[in-house]
Amino acid sequence: MKNKILKVHPQDNVIVALTNLVAGETVQLGTETYVVLEDVSAKHKFATEDLQIGDEVTMYGVLVGKAQTPIFRGGLISTANLKHAAGTYQLGEQRSNWPAPQVNGFRERSFQGYHRADGKVGTANYWIVIPLVFCENRNLEVLREALVDDLGYGRKHSYRRQTRELVSLLRAGKSVEDILHADLDVETATFAKNDRLFPNVDGVKFLTHDGGCGGTRQDAQALCGLLAGYIVHPNVAGATVLSLGCQNAQVAMLKEEIAKRDPQLAKPLYVLEQQTVGTESALISEALKMTFAGLMQANQITRQPAPISKICLGLECGGSDGFSGISANPTVGYTSDLLVTLGGSVILSEFPELCGVEQELCDRCVDPPTAQRFSELMYTYNERAKAVGSGFDMNPSPGNIKDGLITDAIKSAGAAKKGGTSPVTAVLDYPEMVNKPGLNLLCTPGNDVESTTAEVGSGANVVVFTTGLGTPTGNPIAPVIKIATNTALARRMPDIIDFNTGSIIEGDETIEEAGKRLLEYVIAVASGEIEVAAVRHGQDDFIPWKRGVSL
Repeated sequence: MKNKILKVHPQDNVIVALTNLVAGETVQLGTETYVVLEDVSAKHKFATEDLQIGDEVTMYGVLVGKAQTPIFRGGLISTANLKHAAGTYQLGEQRSNWPAPQVNGFRERSFQGYHRADGKVGTANYWIVIPLVFCENRNLEVLREALVDDLGYGRKHSYRRQTRELVSLLRAGKSVEDILHADLDVETATFAKNDRLFPNVDGVKFLTHDGGCGGTRQDAQALCGLLAGYIVHPNVAGATVLSLGCQNAQVAMLKEEIAKRDPQLAKPLYVLEQQTVGTESALISEALKMTFAGLMQANQITRQPAPISKICLGLECGGSDGFSGISANPTVGYTSDLLVTLGGSVILSEFPELCGVEQELCDRCVDPPTAQRFSELMYTYNERAKAVGSGFDMNPSPGNIKDGLITDAIKSAGAAKKGGTSPVTAVLDYPEMVNKPGLNLLCTPGNDVESTTAEVGSGANVVVFTTGLGTPTGNPIAPVIKIATNTALARRMPDIIDFNTGSIIEGDETIEEAGKRLLEYVIAVASGEIEVAAVRHGQDDFIPWKRGVSL
Protein backbone atom coordinates (compact mmCIF):
# COMPACT_ATOMS: atom_id res chain seq x y z
CA MET A 1 0.00 0.00 0.00
CA LYS A 2 1.87 3.07 -1.27
CA ASN A 3 -0.68 5.61 0.01
CA LYS A 4 -3.17 5.54 2.86
CA ILE A 5 -5.54 8.14 1.43
CA LEU A 6 -6.74 9.42 -1.93
CA LYS A 7 -8.31 12.63 -3.20
CA VAL A 8 -10.21 11.60 -6.31
CA HIS A 9 -10.65 15.05 -7.91
CA PRO A 10 -8.85 18.35 -7.23
CA GLN A 11 -12.15 20.09 -6.42
CA ASP A 12 -13.21 17.49 -3.81
CA ASN A 13 -13.55 18.43 -0.15
CA VAL A 14 -13.54 14.83 1.04
CA ILE A 15 -10.74 12.27 1.06
CA VAL A 16 -11.05 8.48 0.75
CA ALA A 17 -9.33 6.19 3.24
CA LEU A 18 -7.53 3.40 1.37
CA THR A 19 -6.89 1.56 4.63
CA ASN A 20 -8.35 1.73 8.13
CA LEU A 21 -7.41 4.95 9.94
CA VAL A 22 -7.61 5.42 13.71
CA ALA A 23 -8.65 8.52 15.64
CA GLY A 24 -5.74 10.88 16.14
CA GLU A 25 -3.71 9.44 13.25
CA THR A 26 -1.88 11.93 11.03
CA VAL A 27 -1.93 11.30 7.29
CA GLN A 28 -0.37 13.26 4.46
CA LEU A 29 -1.33 13.80 0.82
CA GLY A 30 1.07 15.94 -1.17
CA THR A 31 1.81 19.00 0.93
CA GLU A 32 -1.36 18.69 3.02
CA THR A 33 -1.43 17.03 6.43
CA TYR A 34 -4.65 15.84 8.10
CA VAL A 35 -5.39 14.64 11.62
CA VAL A 36 -8.20 12.10 11.58
CA LEU A 37 -10.64 13.00 14.38
CA GLU A 38 -12.30 9.58 14.61
CA ASP A 39 -11.85 6.08 13.25
CA VAL A 40 -12.33 6.01 9.47
CA SER A 41 -12.70 2.55 7.93
CA ALA A 42 -11.17 1.82 4.54
CA LYS A 43 -13.47 2.98 1.68
CA HIS A 44 -15.04 5.72 3.83
CA LYS A 45 -14.30 9.47 3.70
CA PHE A 46 -13.29 12.36 5.91
CA ALA A 47 -13.62 16.12 5.39
CA THR A 48 -10.73 18.23 4.14
CA GLU A 49 -12.16 21.41 5.72
CA ASP A 50 -14.66 22.56 8.32
CA LEU A 51 -18.23 22.31 6.99
CA GLN A 52 -21.35 24.01 8.32
CA ILE A 53 -24.96 22.87 8.03
CA GLY A 54 -26.03 23.14 4.40
CA ASP A 55 -22.50 23.27 2.99
CA GLU A 56 -21.97 21.29 -0.20
CA VAL A 57 -19.86 18.14 -0.21
CA THR A 58 -18.04 17.39 -3.45
CA MET A 59 -16.52 14.12 -4.67
CA TYR A 60 -15.43 13.11 -8.19
CA GLY A 61 -15.70 16.86 -8.85
CA VAL A 62 -19.51 16.88 -8.50
CA LEU A 63 -22.03 17.62 -5.75
CA VAL A 64 -22.76 14.43 -3.78
CA GLY A 65 -24.49 15.74 -0.65
CA LYS A 66 -25.03 18.52 1.87
CA ALA A 67 -23.89 18.64 5.49
CA GLN A 68 -26.70 18.06 7.99
CA THR A 69 -24.56 18.86 11.04
CA PRO A 70 -21.24 20.69 11.45
CA ILE A 71 -18.35 18.53 10.21
CA PHE A 72 -14.80 19.41 11.22
CA ARG A 73 -11.65 18.97 9.14
CA GLY A 74 -10.61 15.32 9.56
CA GLY A 75 -14.13 14.32 10.62
CA LEU A 76 -15.84 11.17 9.30
CA ILE A 77 -18.47 11.64 6.58
CA SER A 78 -21.46 9.43 7.40
CA THR A 79 -25.22 9.07 6.99
CA ALA A 80 -25.56 10.92 10.30
CA ASN A 81 -24.07 14.14 8.96
CA LEU A 82 -24.57 13.99 5.17
CA LYS A 83 -27.73 13.92 3.06
CA HIS A 84 -27.97 13.16 -0.65
CA ALA A 85 -27.90 16.15 -2.98
CA ALA A 86 -27.18 16.34 -6.69
CA GLY A 87 -26.52 19.19 -9.07
CA THR A 88 -29.09 20.48 -11.52
CA TYR A 89 -28.55 20.01 -15.24
CA GLN A 90 -29.64 21.54 -18.49
CA LEU A 91 -29.09 20.99 -22.17
CA GLY A 92 -26.04 22.81 -23.43
CA GLU A 93 -23.57 22.59 -26.25
CA GLN A 94 -22.24 19.15 -27.03
CA ARG A 95 -18.51 18.58 -26.82
CA SER A 96 -17.02 17.92 -30.24
CA ASN A 97 -13.47 16.85 -29.41
CA TRP A 98 -12.69 13.58 -27.64
CA PRO A 99 -9.08 12.54 -26.98
CA ALA A 100 -9.40 8.86 -27.88
CA PRO A 101 -6.86 6.56 -26.21
CA GLN A 102 -4.02 4.92 -28.10
CA VAL A 103 -4.98 1.41 -29.24
CA ASN A 104 -1.57 0.22 -30.44
CA GLY A 105 -1.47 -3.55 -30.28
CA PHE A 106 -5.26 -3.93 -30.47
CA ARG A 107 -6.18 -2.49 -33.86
CA GLU A 108 -5.42 -5.65 -35.82
CA ARG A 109 -6.67 -8.03 -33.16
CA SER A 110 -9.64 -10.35 -33.60
CA PHE A 111 -11.64 -12.84 -31.56
CA GLN A 112 -13.12 -16.23 -32.40
CA GLY A 113 -16.88 -15.86 -32.63
CA TYR A 114 -20.07 -17.27 -34.12
CA HIS A 115 -21.06 -15.36 -37.27
CA ARG A 116 -24.81 -14.85 -37.83
CA ALA A 117 -26.75 -14.11 -41.00
CA ASP A 118 -27.52 -10.52 -39.90
CA GLY A 119 -23.81 -9.67 -39.71
CA LYS A 120 -23.54 -9.84 -35.92
CA VAL A 121 -21.08 -12.12 -34.15
CA GLY A 122 -21.75 -14.13 -31.01
CA THR A 123 -19.31 -14.91 -28.24
CA ALA A 124 -21.27 -18.09 -27.43
CA ASN A 125 -23.70 -20.46 -29.15
CA TYR A 126 -26.85 -21.27 -27.18
CA TRP A 127 -30.30 -22.64 -27.89
CA ILE A 128 -32.97 -20.95 -25.76
CA VAL A 129 -36.39 -22.12 -24.61
CA ILE A 130 -38.77 -19.28 -23.76
CA PRO A 131 -42.24 -19.12 -22.16
CA LEU A 132 -44.47 -16.29 -23.33
CA VAL A 133 -46.27 -16.45 -19.99
CA PHE A 134 -45.46 -17.71 -16.51
CA CYS A 135 -48.09 -20.46 -16.91
CA GLU A 136 -45.56 -22.29 -19.12
CA ASN A 137 -42.74 -22.27 -16.57
CA ARG A 138 -43.57 -25.76 -15.37
CA ASN A 139 -43.39 -27.11 -18.92
CA LEU A 140 -39.95 -25.53 -19.27
CA GLU A 141 -38.83 -27.34 -16.12
CA VAL A 142 -40.09 -30.63 -17.60
CA LEU A 143 -38.10 -29.93 -20.77
CA ARG A 144 -35.03 -29.00 -18.74
CA GLU A 145 -35.22 -32.30 -16.87
CA ALA A 146 -35.60 -34.20 -20.14
CA LEU A 147 -32.79 -32.45 -22.02
CA VAL A 148 -29.97 -30.99 -20.00
CA ASP A 149 -28.22 -33.88 -18.27
CA ASP A 150 -28.48 -36.35 -21.16
CA LEU A 151 -27.00 -33.82 -23.57
CA GLY A 152 -24.01 -33.17 -21.31
CA TYR A 153 -24.97 -29.74 -19.94
CA GLY A 154 -25.62 -30.70 -16.31
CA ARG A 155 -24.16 -29.02 -13.22
CA LYS A 156 -20.45 -29.59 -12.74
CA HIS A 157 -20.81 -29.52 -8.96
CA SER A 158 -23.47 -31.62 -7.27
CA TYR A 159 -24.39 -31.71 -3.60
CA ARG A 160 -26.42 -34.90 -3.86
CA ARG A 161 -23.55 -36.89 -2.35
CA GLN A 162 -23.71 -34.64 0.72
CA THR A 163 -27.42 -35.37 1.08
CA ARG A 164 -26.73 -39.10 0.85
CA GLU A 165 -24.02 -38.76 3.52
CA LEU A 166 -26.44 -36.90 5.82
CA VAL A 167 -29.08 -39.61 5.34
CA SER A 168 -26.48 -42.23 6.23
CA LEU A 169 -25.50 -40.33 9.37
CA LEU A 170 -29.14 -40.07 10.45
CA ARG A 171 -29.69 -43.80 9.94
CA ALA A 172 -26.54 -44.46 11.94
CA GLY A 173 -28.13 -42.67 14.89
CA LYS A 174 -25.98 -39.54 14.83
CA SER A 175 -27.08 -36.47 16.83
CA VAL A 176 -27.89 -32.95 15.63
CA GLU A 177 -24.43 -31.82 16.78
CA ASP A 178 -22.81 -34.65 14.81
CA ILE A 179 -24.71 -33.54 11.72
CA LEU A 180 -23.74 -29.89 12.14
CA HIS A 181 -20.05 -30.75 12.46
CA ALA A 182 -19.92 -33.41 9.73
CA ASP A 183 -17.26 -33.04 7.05
CA LEU A 184 -19.05 -33.53 3.73
CA ASP A 185 -17.66 -34.10 0.25
CA VAL A 186 -18.61 -32.19 -2.90
CA GLU A 187 -19.24 -34.38 -5.91
CA THR A 188 -17.53 -32.93 -8.97
CA ALA A 189 -18.39 -34.12 -12.45
CA THR A 190 -16.45 -33.09 -15.52
CA PHE A 191 -18.43 -32.40 -18.67
CA ALA A 192 -15.80 -31.90 -21.38
CA LYS A 193 -16.93 -30.09 -24.51
CA ASN A 194 -16.09 -33.07 -26.68
CA ASP A 195 -18.22 -35.33 -24.45
CA ARG A 196 -21.35 -33.40 -25.39
CA LEU A 197 -23.66 -34.72 -28.06
CA PHE A 198 -23.50 -31.25 -29.64
CA PRO A 199 -19.94 -30.00 -28.96
CA ASN A 200 -20.43 -26.70 -30.81
CA VAL A 201 -23.46 -25.74 -28.71
CA ASP A 202 -22.66 -24.17 -25.35
CA GLY A 203 -25.96 -25.12 -23.76
CA VAL A 204 -29.75 -25.12 -23.75
CA LYS A 205 -31.04 -22.25 -21.62
CA PHE A 206 -34.53 -21.89 -20.14
CA LEU A 207 -35.64 -18.30 -19.60
CA THR A 208 -38.42 -18.65 -17.02
CA HIS A 209 -40.09 -15.47 -15.74
CA ASP A 210 -43.23 -14.27 -13.93
CA GLY A 211 -44.68 -12.07 -16.70
CA GLY A 212 -46.79 -12.30 -19.81
CA CYS A 213 -50.20 -11.82 -18.27
CA GLY A 214 -51.96 -10.12 -15.37
CA GLY A 215 -50.07 -6.87 -15.79
CA THR A 216 -50.55 -3.98 -18.16
CA ARG A 217 -50.48 -4.30 -21.94
CA GLN A 218 -47.33 -2.17 -21.82
CA ASP A 219 -45.72 -4.83 -19.59
CA ALA A 220 -46.59 -7.50 -22.15
CA GLN A 221 -45.19 -5.43 -25.02
CA ALA A 222 -41.96 -4.74 -23.12
CA LEU A 223 -41.60 -8.43 -22.24
CA CYS A 224 -42.06 -9.43 -25.89
CA GLY A 225 -39.46 -6.83 -26.87
CA LEU A 226 -36.99 -8.23 -24.35
CA LEU A 227 -37.62 -11.83 -25.42
CA ALA A 228 -37.27 -10.81 -29.06
CA GLY A 229 -33.90 -9.29 -28.16
CA TYR A 230 -32.78 -12.65 -26.80
CA ILE A 231 -34.06 -14.55 -29.84
CA VAL A 232 -32.20 -12.34 -32.34
CA HIS A 233 -29.13 -12.10 -30.08
CA PRO A 234 -25.87 -13.18 -31.74
CA ASN A 235 -25.13 -15.59 -28.87
CA VAL A 236 -28.34 -17.49 -29.71
CA ALA A 237 -28.56 -20.03 -32.55
CA GLY A 238 -32.33 -20.44 -32.31
CA ALA A 239 -35.29 -20.70 -29.95
CA THR A 240 -38.25 -22.80 -28.87
CA VAL A 241 -41.17 -20.67 -27.65
CA LEU A 242 -44.02 -22.03 -25.54
CA SER A 243 -47.28 -20.08 -25.42
CA LEU A 244 -50.42 -20.91 -23.47
CA GLY A 245 -52.65 -19.03 -25.91
CA CYS A 246 -54.88 -16.68 -23.93
CA GLN A 247 -52.23 -14.47 -22.29
CA ASN A 248 -51.51 -10.78 -22.91
CA ALA A 249 -48.11 -11.51 -24.45
CA GLN A 250 -49.36 -12.97 -27.72
CA VAL A 251 -47.28 -14.80 -30.34
CA ALA A 252 -48.15 -12.09 -32.88
CA MET A 253 -46.77 -9.45 -30.49
CA LEU A 254 -43.51 -11.38 -30.13
CA LYS A 255 -43.14 -11.75 -33.89
CA GLU A 256 -43.79 -8.04 -34.33
CA GLU A 257 -40.97 -7.25 -31.90
CA ILE A 258 -38.65 -9.74 -33.63
CA ALA A 259 -39.36 -8.06 -36.99
CA LYS A 260 -38.38 -4.67 -35.51
CA ARG A 261 -34.98 -6.08 -34.61
CA ASP A 262 -34.33 -8.53 -37.46
CA PRO A 263 -36.88 -8.38 -40.32
CA GLN A 264 -35.17 -11.27 -42.12
CA LEU A 265 -34.70 -13.62 -39.17
CA ALA A 266 -32.68 -16.53 -40.55
CA LYS A 267 -32.24 -18.65 -37.43
CA PRO A 268 -34.67 -21.48 -36.52
CA LEU A 269 -37.66 -20.42 -34.39
CA TYR A 270 -40.20 -22.97 -33.20
CA VAL A 271 -43.45 -21.81 -31.57
CA LEU A 272 -45.97 -24.05 -29.80
CA GLU A 273 -49.28 -23.02 -28.24
CA GLN A 274 -50.52 -25.35 -25.51
CA GLN A 275 -54.23 -24.58 -25.88
CA THR A 276 -53.95 -25.51 -29.57
CA VAL A 277 -51.75 -28.59 -29.18
CA GLY A 278 -53.81 -30.10 -26.36
CA THR A 279 -52.29 -32.43 -23.80
CA GLU A 280 -49.09 -31.81 -21.88
CA SER A 281 -47.53 -34.99 -23.29
CA ALA A 282 -48.20 -33.85 -26.85
CA LEU A 283 -46.77 -30.39 -26.13
CA ILE A 284 -43.60 -31.72 -24.49
CA SER A 285 -43.03 -34.32 -27.21
CA GLU A 286 -43.30 -31.68 -29.95
CA ALA A 287 -41.08 -29.27 -28.03
CA LEU A 288 -38.45 -31.96 -27.50
CA LYS A 289 -38.37 -32.87 -31.19
CA MET A 290 -38.20 -29.25 -32.29
CA THR A 291 -35.48 -28.36 -29.78
CA PHE A 292 -33.44 -31.43 -30.70
CA ALA A 293 -33.72 -30.57 -34.39
CA GLY A 294 -32.68 -27.01 -33.61
CA LEU A 295 -29.63 -28.22 -31.72
CA MET A 296 -28.61 -30.29 -34.72
CA GLN A 297 -28.65 -27.11 -36.82
CA ALA A 298 -26.89 -25.04 -34.16
CA ASN A 299 -24.11 -27.61 -33.91
CA GLN A 300 -23.14 -26.94 -37.53
CA ILE A 301 -21.88 -23.45 -36.59
CA THR A 302 -18.26 -23.08 -35.48
CA ARG A 303 -16.11 -20.20 -34.22
CA GLN A 304 -14.44 -18.07 -36.87
CA PRO A 305 -12.24 -14.93 -36.65
CA ALA A 306 -14.11 -11.64 -36.17
CA PRO A 307 -12.95 -8.04 -35.64
CA ILE A 308 -13.05 -6.63 -32.11
CA SER A 309 -15.61 -4.10 -33.36
CA LYS A 310 -18.19 -6.91 -33.23
CA ILE A 311 -17.98 -6.96 -29.43
CA CYS A 312 -20.88 -5.24 -27.67
CA LEU A 313 -19.86 -4.80 -24.05
CA GLY A 314 -22.43 -4.43 -21.26
CA LEU A 315 -21.20 -2.33 -18.31
CA GLU A 316 -22.66 -3.32 -14.94
CA CYS A 317 -21.94 -3.01 -11.22
CA GLY A 318 -23.45 -4.63 -8.16
CA GLY A 319 -22.56 -5.08 -4.53
CA SER A 320 -20.58 -1.85 -4.93
CA ASP A 321 -18.27 -0.43 -2.29
CA GLY A 322 -16.25 2.70 -1.64
CA PHE A 323 -13.49 1.49 -3.95
CA SER A 324 -15.77 0.81 -6.95
CA GLY A 325 -15.41 4.32 -8.37
CA ILE A 326 -11.65 4.34 -7.79
CA SER A 327 -10.47 0.99 -9.12
CA ALA A 328 -12.86 -1.34 -10.97
CA ASN A 329 -15.24 1.19 -12.55
CA PRO A 330 -12.51 3.46 -13.99
CA THR A 331 -10.77 0.34 -15.29
CA VAL A 332 -13.96 -0.68 -17.09
CA GLY A 333 -14.25 2.91 -18.32
CA TYR A 334 -10.81 2.80 -19.90
CA THR A 335 -11.59 -0.57 -21.48
CA SER A 336 -14.82 0.97 -22.81
CA ASP A 337 -12.89 3.83 -24.38
CA LEU A 338 -10.46 1.40 -26.01
CA LEU A 339 -13.32 -0.65 -27.44
CA VAL A 340 -15.15 2.43 -28.73
CA THR A 341 -11.96 3.59 -30.42
CA LEU A 342 -11.76 0.18 -32.11
CA GLY A 343 -15.31 0.55 -33.47
CA GLY A 344 -17.10 -1.56 -30.85
CA SER A 345 -20.24 -0.85 -28.83
CA VAL A 346 -20.69 -0.43 -25.08
CA ILE A 347 -23.85 -0.12 -23.00
CA LEU A 348 -24.07 1.95 -19.80
CA SER A 349 -27.37 1.44 -17.98
CA GLU A 350 -28.71 1.71 -14.38
CA PHE A 351 -30.25 5.19 -14.72
CA PRO A 352 -30.90 5.65 -10.95
CA GLU A 353 -27.12 5.38 -10.59
CA LEU A 354 -26.45 8.24 -13.01
CA CYS A 355 -28.11 10.77 -10.70
CA GLY A 356 -25.79 13.74 -10.29
CA VAL A 357 -23.74 13.19 -13.43
CA GLU A 358 -26.51 14.07 -15.89
CA GLN A 359 -24.82 17.30 -16.97
CA GLU A 360 -21.61 15.55 -17.96
CA LEU A 361 -23.50 12.87 -19.91
CA CYS A 362 -25.73 15.43 -21.62
CA ASP A 363 -22.63 17.37 -22.69
CA ARG A 364 -21.10 14.17 -24.08
CA CYS A 365 -24.12 13.36 -26.30
CA VAL A 366 -23.37 13.63 -30.01
CA ASP A 367 -26.30 15.97 -30.69
CA PRO A 368 -29.08 17.87 -28.88
CA PRO A 369 -31.87 15.31 -29.61
CA THR A 370 -29.78 12.57 -28.00
CA ALA A 371 -29.15 14.74 -24.93
CA GLN A 372 -32.84 15.67 -24.81
CA ARG A 373 -33.90 12.04 -24.79
CA PHE A 374 -31.51 11.20 -21.95
CA SER A 375 -32.73 14.18 -19.93
CA GLU A 376 -36.39 13.23 -20.45
CA LEU A 377 -35.89 9.57 -19.53
CA MET A 378 -33.99 10.49 -16.35
CA TYR A 379 -36.61 13.04 -15.30
CA THR A 380 -39.57 10.74 -15.99
CA TYR A 381 -37.98 7.82 -14.15
CA ASN A 382 -37.17 9.91 -11.06
CA GLU A 383 -40.66 11.45 -10.99
CA ARG A 384 -42.24 7.98 -11.16
CA ALA A 385 -40.14 6.93 -8.19
CA LYS A 386 -41.09 10.03 -6.20
CA ALA A 387 -44.78 9.43 -6.96
CA VAL A 388 -44.70 6.19 -4.93
CA GLY A 389 -42.75 7.69 -2.04
CA SER A 390 -39.27 6.84 -3.27
CA GLY A 391 -36.66 8.51 -5.46
CA PHE A 392 -33.15 8.02 -6.76
CA ASP A 393 -31.82 9.02 -3.33
CA MET A 394 -33.23 5.71 -1.99
CA ASN A 395 -30.96 3.65 -4.29
CA PRO A 396 -27.96 2.77 -2.06
CA SER A 397 -28.39 -0.60 -0.34
CA PRO A 398 -27.39 -1.32 3.26
CA GLY A 399 -24.28 -3.04 1.91
CA ASN A 400 -23.38 0.02 -0.18
CA ILE A 401 -23.75 2.34 2.81
CA LYS A 402 -21.78 0.07 5.13
CA ASP A 403 -18.89 0.11 2.67
CA GLY A 404 -18.73 3.84 2.02
CA LEU A 405 -21.42 4.70 -0.57
CA ILE A 406 -23.57 6.74 1.77
CA THR A 407 -25.54 8.80 -0.79
CA ASP A 408 -26.88 7.98 -4.24
CA ALA A 409 -24.83 10.82 -5.72
CA ILE A 410 -21.59 9.31 -4.35
CA LYS A 411 -22.62 5.92 -5.72
CA SER A 412 -23.65 7.42 -9.08
CA ALA A 413 -20.51 9.48 -9.59
CA GLY A 414 -18.44 6.34 -9.15
CA ALA A 415 -20.80 4.11 -11.15
CA ALA A 416 -20.70 6.46 -14.16
CA LYS A 417 -16.95 5.90 -14.43
CA LYS A 418 -17.76 2.61 -16.18
CA GLY A 419 -18.78 4.65 -19.22
CA GLY A 420 -15.32 6.13 -19.70
CA THR A 421 -15.05 9.46 -21.48
CA SER A 422 -16.21 8.75 -25.05
CA PRO A 423 -19.16 10.54 -26.71
CA VAL A 424 -22.68 9.20 -26.12
CA THR A 425 -23.78 8.02 -29.57
CA ALA A 426 -27.30 6.85 -28.65
CA VAL A 427 -29.82 6.83 -25.80
CA LEU A 428 -32.11 3.78 -25.66
CA ASP A 429 -35.31 3.16 -23.77
CA TYR A 430 -35.87 -0.35 -22.44
CA PRO A 431 -35.91 -2.80 -24.25
CA GLU A 432 -34.55 -1.20 -27.44
CA MET A 433 -31.61 -2.73 -29.34
CA VAL A 434 -28.16 -1.26 -29.85
CA ASN A 435 -27.71 -0.34 -33.52
CA LYS A 436 -24.85 2.16 -33.33
CA PRO A 437 -21.20 1.71 -32.35
CA GLY A 438 -19.90 3.75 -29.46
CA LEU A 439 -21.32 4.47 -26.00
CA ASN A 440 -25.03 3.70 -25.68
CA LEU A 441 -27.06 4.75 -22.62
CA LEU A 442 -29.86 2.27 -21.84
CA CYS A 443 -32.68 3.12 -19.42
CA THR A 444 -32.84 0.33 -16.80
CA PRO A 445 -33.14 0.04 -13.03
CA GLY A 446 -30.08 -0.14 -10.81
CA ASN A 447 -31.07 -3.67 -9.79
CA ASP A 448 -28.18 -5.92 -10.87
CA VAL A 449 -30.15 -8.71 -12.51
CA GLU A 450 -32.84 -6.56 -14.12
CA SER A 451 -30.16 -4.33 -15.62
CA THR A 452 -27.90 -7.16 -16.79
CA THR A 453 -30.92 -8.93 -18.29
CA ALA A 454 -31.79 -5.73 -20.17
CA GLU A 455 -28.25 -5.07 -21.43
CA VAL A 456 -28.02 -8.54 -22.94
CA GLY A 457 -31.50 -8.17 -24.44
CA SER A 458 -30.25 -4.97 -26.09
CA GLY A 459 -27.32 -6.78 -27.66
CA ALA A 460 -24.42 -7.09 -25.18
CA ASN A 461 -22.51 -10.26 -26.08
CA VAL A 462 -20.13 -9.87 -23.11
CA VAL A 463 -20.85 -8.16 -19.78
CA VAL A 464 -18.25 -6.75 -17.38
CA PHE A 465 -19.60 -6.57 -13.84
CA THR A 466 -17.74 -4.76 -11.06
CA THR A 467 -18.31 -5.61 -7.41
CA GLY A 468 -16.74 -4.61 -4.12
CA LEU A 469 -18.78 -6.84 -1.83
CA GLY A 470 -19.17 -9.93 -4.03
CA THR A 471 -22.19 -10.95 -6.06
CA PRO A 472 -22.65 -14.10 -8.17
CA THR A 473 -24.89 -12.53 -10.84
CA GLY A 474 -24.74 -14.12 -14.29
CA ASN A 475 -26.83 -14.37 -17.44
CA PRO A 476 -28.18 -17.34 -19.41
CA ILE A 477 -26.58 -16.47 -22.77
CA ALA A 478 -23.80 -13.91 -22.25
CA PRO A 479 -20.62 -14.38 -20.20
CA VAL A 480 -20.55 -12.02 -17.20
CA ILE A 481 -16.98 -11.18 -16.15
CA LYS A 482 -16.92 -10.46 -12.41
CA ILE A 483 -14.38 -7.78 -11.47
CA ALA A 484 -13.29 -7.22 -7.85
CA THR A 485 -12.59 -3.69 -6.65
CA ASN A 486 -10.22 -4.93 -3.94
CA THR A 487 -7.81 -7.79 -3.45
CA ALA A 488 -9.34 -8.91 -0.15
CA LEU A 489 -12.59 -9.73 -1.98
CA ALA A 490 -10.78 -11.53 -4.80
CA ARG A 491 -9.04 -13.73 -2.23
CA ARG A 492 -12.16 -14.29 -0.10
CA MET A 493 -14.49 -15.25 -2.97
CA PRO A 494 -12.26 -16.69 -5.71
CA ASP A 495 -15.08 -18.95 -6.87
CA ILE A 496 -17.07 -16.02 -8.28
CA ILE A 497 -14.37 -13.41 -9.06
CA ASP A 498 -12.69 -13.51 -12.48
CA PHE A 499 -10.57 -10.33 -12.50
CA ASN A 500 -9.01 -8.22 -9.75
CA THR A 501 -8.38 -4.47 -9.80
CA GLY A 502 -7.25 -4.25 -6.18
CA SER A 503 -3.76 -3.68 -7.60
CA ILE A 504 -4.84 -0.08 -8.33
CA ILE A 505 -5.72 0.56 -4.67
CA GLU A 506 -2.39 -0.96 -3.65
CA GLY A 507 -0.51 1.31 -6.06
CA ASP A 508 0.90 -1.55 -8.16
CA GLU A 509 -0.97 -0.80 -11.38
CA THR A 510 -2.45 2.21 -13.14
CA ILE A 511 -6.03 2.43 -14.39
CA GLU A 512 -4.74 2.44 -17.97
CA GLU A 513 -2.67 -0.71 -17.40
CA ALA A 514 -5.61 -2.49 -15.78
CA GLY A 515 -7.91 -1.36 -18.60
CA LYS A 516 -5.67 -2.87 -21.26
CA ARG A 517 -5.34 -6.05 -19.22
CA LEU A 518 -9.14 -6.22 -18.97
CA LEU A 519 -9.59 -5.81 -22.74
CA GLU A 520 -7.22 -8.74 -23.25
CA TYR A 521 -9.36 -10.74 -20.84
CA VAL A 522 -12.57 -9.74 -22.66
CA ILE A 523 -11.10 -10.90 -25.98
CA ALA A 524 -10.16 -14.27 -24.46
CA VAL A 525 -13.65 -14.70 -22.99
CA ALA A 526 -15.29 -13.66 -26.27
CA SER A 527 -13.18 -16.30 -28.05
CA GLY A 528 -14.24 -19.06 -25.67
CA GLU A 529 -10.70 -19.43 -24.33
CA ILE A 530 -11.73 -18.53 -20.77
CA GLU A 531 -14.90 -19.76 -19.08
CA VAL A 532 -15.97 -17.21 -16.48
CA ALA A 533 -17.16 -18.21 -13.02
CA ALA A 534 -20.83 -17.36 -13.65
CA VAL A 535 -20.86 -19.71 -16.65
CA ARG A 536 -19.09 -22.48 -14.73
CA HIS A 537 -21.67 -22.25 -11.96
CA GLY A 538 -24.66 -22.04 -14.30
CA GLN A 539 -25.62 -18.64 -12.80
CA ASP A 540 -28.46 -18.00 -15.26
CA ASP A 541 -30.15 -14.96 -13.71
CA PHE A 542 -32.97 -13.56 -15.83
CA ILE A 543 -35.46 -10.96 -14.53
CA PRO A 544 -37.44 -8.83 -17.00
CA TRP A 545 -38.18 -5.29 -15.85
CA LYS A 546 -41.81 -4.31 -15.45
CA ARG A 547 -41.90 -0.59 -16.06
CA GLY A 548 -42.91 0.18 -12.50
CA VAL A 549 -40.50 1.61 -9.94
CA SER A 550 -37.38 -0.44 -9.40
CA LEU A 551 -34.20 1.23 -8.16
